[in-house]
Amino acid sequence: MRAIELNGAAIEMNQRAFAWGRLAAIDPQAVQQAAGLVRNAPTEAERTPGTLRELPPGEWEGSEAGAPSAPRNPGNEPEVRGLPASDPHPGDTPFATLDDTRLSRSLDELIARRSGFLVDYQDAAYATRYRQLVDAVRKAEQRVAPGSTALTEAVARYFFKLMAYKDEYEVARLYTSGDFLKRVAQQFEGDYQVRFHLAPPLFAKRDEQGRLQKKEYGPWMFKAFGLLARLKGLRGSRFDIFGHTAERRGERQLIADYERTLQELLGSLDAGRLALAVEIASIPEHIRGYGHVKEAHLHDARAREAALLATWRNPKALHIVQAA
Repeated sequence: MRAIELNGAAIEMNQRAFAWGRLAAIDPQAVQQAAGLVRNAPTEAERTPGTLRELPPGEWEGSEAGAPSAPRNPGNEPEVRGLPASDPHPGDTPFATLDDTRLSRSLDELIARRSGFLVDYQDAAYATRYRQLVDAVRKAEQRVAPGSTALTEAVARYFFKLMAYKDEYEVARLYTSGDFLKRVAQQFEGDYQVRFHLAPPLFAKRDEQGRLQKKEYGPWMFKAFGLLARLKGLRGSRFDIFGHTAERRGERQLIADYERTLQELLGSLDAGRLALAVEIASIPEHIRGYGHVKEAHLHDARAREAALLATWRNPKALHIVQAA
């Protein structure tokens, strides 16, 4: 506690967090009860037994909202899903539009939150494109396996992940939406400056391996971000100066490819192949990172998808999947 005082940053908040952390280590149920968390029935994805895969360092940088977040302790989280009963700080927004620290309490909420995010990301038409595919999948799944939501959940999560790719407009929007500066103000006091380390594809230099090199930019970037965020409507149009790079074209192509793949799956979906359809629909889970890191993951994901689709189109190709 004395060390926190000497550090001098948000003393009361950090001491309180430390105390709650100590209690959580010995009595997590008491902490959850004090936080007003509610328990709901787990979704189908949570009810399905499966081994948790330990991710190597660097594979969890991006949450579904695009913000950095470390993997959480699985513990009993699948059954702890909900919001605090009351807002401890009236007027504050306790959770972002799509914040992984607060789990969706139902499939409908999972879809609604992502639709709302895509409206802010681009516009209502973009969100409608997302909802139309998810709704089509939901109807098809109910037709072949009443009560099942596994495929719909996968599509709701991973189609969103592809559609909400983090480009220059989205980086600018996230920095200027107000949430970022609010979090900075909660963590730091006194006279400070925010500087950015960025590698804009159009301007950044490359190293000997062809990788973009980051450069430091000063606080003036907030003004540039503000202007860029207002230009998000240009995304994907012929006037999008950033959209002509190979990386941005590839990201848009992934969205279109995913839609085509799902249409193929829905065309011959049956209960016996539902699990395989879920696995194919979840391929984007393995596409992580940015730049050359993302490119490496994408190569592996495409190989995996090709094997799974070969099995879908020809059951005799099952040995391909088993060998992968």
